[in-house]
Amino acid sequence: MNKAVVEGLLAWGVPRLRDLPWRATRDRWAVLVSEVMAQQTQVARVIPKWRQFMGEYPTPQACADAPLADLLRLWSGLGYPRRCKSLHDAAKHMVAHHDGAVPGDIDSLCALPGVGPYTARAVLAFADAHDVAVVDTNVARVLARSSGAPLTARAAQQLADSMLPRGRSWEWNQVIMDFGAQVCTARTPQCDECVIAAQCATRRRMKGEWRSEQDPARTSALTSKPQARFEGSDRQARGRLMRVLAERGVRRDDVAAAMQVDTLRAARLLHSLVRDGLVVADDEWCRLP
Repeated sequence: MNKAVVEGLLAWGVPRLRDLPWRATRDRWAVLVSEVMAQQTQVARVIPKWRQFMGEYPTPQACADAPLADLLRLWSGLGYPRRCKSLHDAAKHMVAHHDGAVPGDIDSLCALPGVGPYTARAVLAFADAHDVAVVDTNVARVLARSSGAPLTARAAQQLADSMLPRGRSWEWNQVIMDFGAQVCTARTPQCDECVIAAQCATRRRMKGEWRSEQDPARTSALTSKPQARFEGSDRQARGRLMRVLAERGVRRDDVAAAMQVDTLRAARLLHSLVRDGLVVADDEWCRLP
Protein backbone atom coordinates (compact mmCIF):
# COMPACT_ATOMS: atom_id res chain seq x y z
CA MET A 1 0.00 0.00 0.00
CA ASN A 2 2.73 2.49 0.93
CA LYS A 3 4.57 2.23 -2.40
CA ALA A 4 1.38 2.68 -4.41
CA VAL A 5 0.38 5.68 -2.30
CA VAL A 6 3.78 7.32 -2.65
CA GLU A 7 3.98 6.79 -6.40
CA GLY A 8 0.40 7.95 -6.92
CA LEU A 9 0.80 11.10 -4.88
CA LEU A 10 4.13 12.06 -6.44
CA ALA A 11 2.71 11.64 -9.94
CA TRP A 12 -0.29 13.77 -8.97
CA GLY A 13 1.48 16.39 -6.92
CA VAL A 14 4.83 17.31 -8.42
CA PRO A 15 3.28 19.01 -11.48
CA ARG A 16 0.74 20.75 -9.19
CA LEU A 17 2.94 22.07 -6.40
CA ARG A 18 1.62 25.37 -5.08
CA ASP A 19 3.75 28.35 -6.05
CA LEU A 20 4.81 29.53 -2.59
CA PRO A 21 7.74 31.97 -2.40
CA TRP A 22 9.63 30.08 0.31
CA ARG A 23 9.67 27.00 -1.92
CA ALA A 24 12.07 28.84 -4.23
CA THR A 25 14.79 29.09 -1.58
CA ARG A 26 17.01 26.68 0.30
CA ASP A 27 17.94 29.25 2.93
CA ARG A 28 17.31 27.77 6.38
CA TRP A 29 16.36 31.12 7.91
CA ALA A 30 13.82 31.84 5.18
CA VAL A 31 12.31 28.38 5.59
CA LEU A 32 12.21 28.70 9.38
CA VAL A 33 10.44 32.06 9.17
CA SER A 34 7.85 30.63 6.77
CA GLU A 35 7.17 27.66 9.04
CA VAL A 36 6.74 29.83 12.13
CA MET A 37 4.45 32.27 10.32
CA ALA A 38 2.31 29.51 8.80
CA GLN A 39 1.42 27.91 12.13
CA GLN A 40 -2.39 28.20 12.45
CA THR A 41 -2.43 30.93 9.78
CA GLN A 42 -3.71 30.77 6.21
CA VAL A 43 -1.00 30.73 3.56
CA ALA A 44 -2.56 33.67 1.68
CA ARG A 45 -2.05 35.87 4.74
CA VAL A 46 1.48 34.62 5.29
CA ILE A 47 2.90 35.33 1.82
CA PRO A 48 2.99 39.17 1.95
CA LYS A 49 4.16 39.18 5.58
CA TRP A 50 6.93 36.67 4.81
CA ARG A 51 8.16 38.76 1.90
CA GLN A 52 8.14 41.91 4.02
CA PHE A 53 9.87 40.16 6.92
CA MET A 54 12.60 38.67 4.76
CA GLY A 55 13.15 42.04 3.11
CA GLU A 56 13.73 43.71 6.46
CA TYR A 57 15.29 40.85 8.42
CA PRO A 58 17.08 38.61 5.88
CA THR A 59 19.30 36.94 8.48
CA PRO A 60 19.07 35.83 12.11
CA GLN A 61 21.53 38.62 12.97
CA ALA A 62 19.26 41.27 11.45
CA CYS A 63 16.29 39.87 13.35
CA ALA A 64 18.19 39.64 16.64
CA ASP A 65 19.42 43.24 16.32
CA ALA A 66 15.91 44.64 15.75
CA PRO A 67 13.71 45.82 18.63
CA LEU A 68 10.93 43.36 19.35
CA ALA A 69 8.45 46.22 18.94
CA ASP A 70 9.43 46.58 15.27
CA LEU A 71 8.93 42.87 14.65
CA LEU A 72 5.55 42.90 16.37
CA ARG A 73 4.41 45.83 14.23
CA LEU A 74 5.32 43.91 11.09
CA TRP A 75 3.68 40.76 12.49
CA SER A 76 0.37 42.54 13.14
CA GLY A 77 -2.43 40.74 11.31
CA LEU A 78 -0.89 37.27 11.46
CA GLY A 79 -2.13 36.54 14.97
CA TYR A 80 -0.45 34.57 17.75
CA PRO A 81 2.24 37.21 18.42
CA ARG A 82 4.03 34.88 20.84
CA ARG A 83 5.36 33.17 17.71
CA CYS A 84 7.01 36.45 16.76
CA LYS A 85 8.69 36.78 20.15
CA SER A 86 9.86 33.15 19.97
CA LEU A 87 11.36 33.80 16.53
CA HIS A 88 13.14 36.87 17.91
CA ASP A 89 14.45 34.83 20.85
CA ALA A 90 15.53 32.06 18.47
CA ALA A 91 17.47 34.57 16.37
CA LYS A 92 19.25 35.82 19.48
CA HIS A 93 20.07 32.22 20.43
CA MET A 94 21.53 31.59 16.98
CA VAL A 95 23.69 34.69 17.21
CA ALA A 96 24.91 33.68 20.65
CA HIS A 97 25.47 29.97 20.01
CA HIS A 98 25.64 29.31 16.24
CA ASP A 99 27.55 32.28 14.79
CA GLY A 100 24.30 33.81 13.56
CA ALA A 101 23.31 30.81 11.43
CA VAL A 102 20.36 28.44 11.62
CA PRO A 103 21.77 25.10 12.85
CA GLY A 104 21.51 22.04 10.63
CA ASP A 105 20.67 19.20 13.02
CA ILE A 106 17.51 18.15 14.82
CA ASP A 107 18.78 18.55 18.37
CA SER A 108 20.18 22.06 17.85
CA LEU A 109 17.05 23.16 16.01
CA CYS A 110 14.78 21.83 18.75
CA ALA A 111 16.84 23.75 21.31
CA LEU A 112 15.77 27.03 19.67
CA PRO A 113 12.90 28.88 21.41
CA GLY A 114 9.58 28.04 19.80
CA VAL A 115 10.97 25.27 17.58
CA GLY A 116 9.60 21.75 18.03
CA PRO A 117 10.18 18.46 16.20
CA TYR A 118 7.84 19.36 13.32
CA THR A 119 9.50 22.71 12.58
CA ALA A 120 12.99 21.24 12.96
CA ARG A 121 12.19 18.48 10.48
CA ALA A 122 10.61 20.96 8.07
CA VAL A 123 13.76 23.09 8.04
CA LEU A 124 15.94 20.07 7.30
CA ALA A 125 13.59 18.70 4.63
CA PHE A 126 12.84 21.96 2.83
CA ALA A 127 16.15 23.80 3.18
CA ASP A 128 18.60 20.87 3.01
CA ALA A 129 16.51 18.11 1.39
CA HIS A 130 17.47 15.74 4.21
CA ASP A 131 15.65 12.43 4.23
CA VAL A 132 13.26 13.28 7.05
CA ALA A 133 9.48 12.94 7.02
CA VAL A 134 7.48 15.99 8.08
CA VAL A 135 4.11 15.44 9.76
CA ASP A 136 1.81 18.44 10.06
CA THR A 137 -1.97 18.41 10.44
CA ASN A 138 -2.52 17.84 6.71
CA VAL A 139 -0.07 14.95 6.56
CA ALA A 140 -1.43 13.34 9.73
CA ARG A 141 -4.94 13.44 8.26
CA VAL A 142 -3.83 11.76 5.01
CA LEU A 143 -1.96 9.07 6.93
CA ALA A 144 -4.87 8.31 9.25
CA ARG A 145 -7.37 8.05 6.41
CA SER A 146 -5.19 6.04 4.07
CA SER A 147 -4.31 3.59 6.84
CA GLY A 148 -7.90 3.48 8.07
CA ALA A 149 -7.13 3.88 11.77
CA PRO A 150 -6.64 6.67 14.30
CA LEU A 151 -2.93 7.31 14.85
CA THR A 152 -0.96 8.50 17.83
CA ALA A 153 1.69 11.12 17.19
CA ARG A 154 4.38 8.45 17.40
CA ALA A 155 2.55 6.08 15.07
CA ALA A 156 1.96 8.86 12.54
CA GLN A 157 5.63 9.77 12.53
CA GLN A 158 6.68 6.13 12.20
CA LEU A 159 4.31 5.61 9.28
CA ALA A 160 5.54 8.78 7.62
CA ASP A 161 9.15 7.67 8.10
CA SER A 162 8.39 4.29 6.52
CA MET A 163 6.79 5.90 3.47
CA LEU A 164 9.50 8.48 2.81
CA PRO A 165 11.04 7.97 -0.66
CA ARG A 166 14.77 8.33 -0.09
CA GLY A 167 16.34 11.06 -2.16
CA ARG A 168 12.98 12.74 -2.82
CA SER A 169 12.29 14.17 0.61
CA TRP A 170 11.74 17.74 -0.59
CA GLU A 171 9.18 16.81 -3.24
CA TRP A 172 7.43 14.15 -1.17
CA ASN A 173 6.87 16.29 1.91
CA GLN A 174 5.60 19.22 -0.17
CA VAL A 175 3.29 16.98 -2.21
CA ILE A 176 1.63 15.18 0.70
CA MET A 177 1.11 18.51 2.49
CA ASP A 178 -0.51 20.01 -0.60
CA PHE A 179 -2.65 16.90 -1.05
CA GLY A 180 -3.98 17.23 2.49
CA ALA A 181 -4.59 20.95 2.06
CA GLN A 182 -6.33 20.67 -1.32
CA VAL A 183 -7.88 17.21 -1.71
CA CYS A 184 -7.90 15.23 1.55
CA THR A 185 -9.27 18.21 3.44
CA ALA A 186 -10.57 18.23 7.00
CA ARG A 187 -14.27 18.83 6.44
CA THR A 188 -15.15 17.84 2.88
CA PRO A 189 -12.49 15.58 1.36
CA GLN A 190 -12.62 15.40 -2.43
CA CYS A 191 -12.70 11.61 -2.56
CA ASP A 192 -13.90 11.50 -6.16
CA GLU A 193 -10.73 13.38 -7.20
CA CYS A 194 -8.39 11.33 -5.02
CA VAL A 195 -5.60 9.59 -6.90
CA ILE A 196 -5.06 7.10 -4.07
CA ALA A 197 -8.73 6.25 -3.48
CA ALA A 198 -8.09 2.61 -4.42
CA GLN A 199 -5.48 2.34 -1.67
CA CYS A 200 -7.44 4.28 0.96
CA ALA A 201 -8.66 1.99 3.74
CA THR A 202 -11.18 4.57 4.97
CA ARG A 203 -12.66 4.97 1.50
CA ARG A 204 -13.01 1.20 1.14
CA ARG A 205 -14.68 0.85 4.52
CA MET A 206 -17.20 3.58 3.70
CA LYS A 207 -17.84 2.02 0.27
CA GLY A 208 -17.63 5.35 -1.52
CA GLU A 209 -20.05 7.26 0.75
CA TRP A 210 -18.28 9.73 3.04
CA ARG A 211 -19.41 9.63 6.68
CA SER A 212 -17.51 12.06 8.89
CA GLU A 213 -18.35 10.17 12.08
CA GLN A 214 -16.25 7.26 10.78
CA ASP A 215 -13.29 9.44 9.88
CA PRO A 216 -10.20 8.14 11.75
CA ALA A 217 -8.57 11.56 11.44
CA ARG A 218 -11.13 12.94 13.91
CA THR A 219 -9.50 11.05 16.77
CA SER A 220 -5.90 11.02 15.55
CA ALA A 221 -3.15 13.03 17.18
CA LEU A 222 -1.68 16.00 15.28
CA THR A 223 -4.74 16.45 13.07
CA SER A 224 -6.39 19.85 13.24
CA LYS A 225 -9.26 20.16 15.68
CA PRO A 226 -11.93 22.89 15.56
CA GLN A 227 -10.60 26.07 17.11
CA ALA A 228 -12.46 27.79 19.90
CA ARG A 229 -14.77 30.55 18.73
CA PHE A 230 -12.73 33.66 17.91
CA GLU A 231 -15.51 36.23 18.26
CA GLY A 232 -15.54 37.40 21.86
CA SER A 233 -12.48 35.34 22.80
CA ASP A 234 -9.50 36.39 24.89
CA ARG A 235 -7.40 36.01 21.75
CA GLN A 236 -9.51 38.59 19.94
CA ALA A 237 -9.32 41.03 22.86
CA ARG A 238 -5.55 40.66 23.17
CA GLY A 239 -5.21 41.18 19.43
CA ARG A 240 -7.20 44.41 19.57
CA LEU A 241 -4.80 45.88 22.09
CA MET A 242 -1.76 44.68 20.16
CA ARG A 243 -3.04 46.38 17.00
CA VAL A 244 -3.48 49.69 18.82
CA LEU A 245 -0.05 49.36 20.44
CA ALA A 246 1.49 48.84 17.01
CA GLU A 247 0.53 52.47 16.33
CA ARG A 248 0.82 54.18 19.72
CA GLY A 249 1.05 53.75 23.45
CA VAL A 250 -2.12 53.14 25.45
CA ARG A 251 -2.90 54.45 28.91
CA ARG A 252 -3.70 51.76 31.47
CA ASP A 253 -7.09 53.37 32.00
CA ASP A 254 -7.84 52.93 28.30
CA VAL A 255 -6.84 49.27 27.96
CA ALA A 256 -10.37 47.96 28.55
CA ALA A 257 -11.73 50.26 25.85
CA ALA A 258 -9.02 49.17 23.42
CA MET A 259 -9.80 45.51 24.11
CA GLN A 260 -13.57 46.15 24.15
CA VAL A 261 -13.97 44.14 27.36
CA ASP A 262 -14.72 44.92 31.00
CA THR A 263 -12.00 46.23 33.30
CA LEU A 264 -11.45 43.01 35.26
CA ARG A 265 -11.01 40.96 32.11
CA ALA A 266 -8.79 43.64 30.61
CA ALA A 267 -6.53 43.57 33.68
CA ARG A 268 -6.21 39.79 33.43
CA LEU A 269 -5.42 39.87 29.72
CA LEU A 270 -2.95 42.72 30.08
CA HIS A 271 -1.16 40.73 32.78
CA SER A 272 -0.93 37.77 30.37
CA LEU A 273 0.56 39.97 27.64
CA VAL A 274 3.14 41.39 30.04
CA ARG A 275 3.95 37.88 31.29
CA ASP A 276 4.46 36.71 27.70
CA GLY A 277 6.88 39.56 27.06
CA LEU A 278 4.66 41.13 24.40
CA VAL A 279 3.75 44.32 26.27
CA VAL A 280 5.56 46.58 28.72
CA ALA A 281 3.33 48.33 31.26
CA ASP A 282 4.12 50.86 33.98
CA ASP A 283 1.73 52.64 36.33
CA GLU A 284 0.32 54.82 33.57
CA TRP A 285 1.23 53.57 30.07
CA CYS A 286 1.39 50.34 28.05
CA ARG A 287 3.63 49.96 25.01
CA LEU A 288 5.34 47.36 22.86
CA PRO A 289 8.70 46.12 24.19
